[in-house]
Amino acid sequence: MSDIISSGSNPRIRKLIELQKKGKLRRETGLFVIEGTRLCADTPAQYIKEVYATENRIRNASDKEKKLFQEHPLTVVTEEVMAKAADTATPQGVLCLARMPVYSREMLLGTGDALPLLLILEDIQDPGNLGTIFRTAEAAGATGILMSRGTVDLFNPKVVRSTMSAVFRMPFYVSSDLCAETAALREKGIRSYAAHLGGKRAYDALPLTQGCAFLIGNEGKGLSEKLTAEADEKIIIPMAGGAESLNAAMAAGILLFEAARQRRTEQL
Repeated sequence: MSDIISSGSNPRIRKLIELQKKGKLRRETGLFVIEGTRLCADTPAQYIKEVYATENRIRNASDKEKKLFQEHPLTVVTEEVMAKAADTATPQGVLCLARMPVYSREMLLGTGDALPLLLILEDIQDPGNLGTIFRTAEAAGATGILMSRGTVDLFNPKVVRSTMSAVFRMPFYVSSDLCAETAALREKGIRSYAAHLGGKRAYDALPLTQGCAFLIGNEGKGLSEKLTAEADEKIIIPMAGGAESLNAAMAAGILLFEAARQRRTEQL
């Protein structure tokens, strides 16, 4: 354990602050910051590069945190320095410098007996939406997520917190051409369905027990016409009352869990 860092101008602390704020630096270095007791303790060991904690956090560490502090390079910082380095208004006293997980396109298709169940996200902008989509996709048994380059940075601090560590368990790939990705999936026998207000068939009338992908668009604009045209079919989630559309994360959850339901039923 090194001496305590008490200055926010320390080069290592400045790097943490810059990584919290600058997506370009995160992409260039392949590093990002994880904050909070639960998220740090739940991060797989192979992704953790360094741990920073206050003396108070170390004294009151849970068993999981004690293991974290013992197994990785630990730097002690003052409460004031932690407040500067953290992204949240009320830091919990621990953060980690972590390596980004990297996946290939092929890894999104699943392994073993798992049939491909994918999300294709076009220009999702809200950090909370993207984080919730990752958590929901994991819970529903999705095999992977394809994202456009216009989607909010997955390693933005707010997104990372919203994923609740699903970022380490849900394979993803950022693509510059989702139309080409969708066409490539079709060649592999994976049908794509665009969640669209112009859809004619309801989502729960689809056969979803084979490989499939759901296309989810930007919160304000929806899917682009170009990507919609690439889908095998436009589908709709019927809504009552005066509602015209659903939150992107909610729509993704409804579609994924319907596919999961059908697949469970087929196995009975």
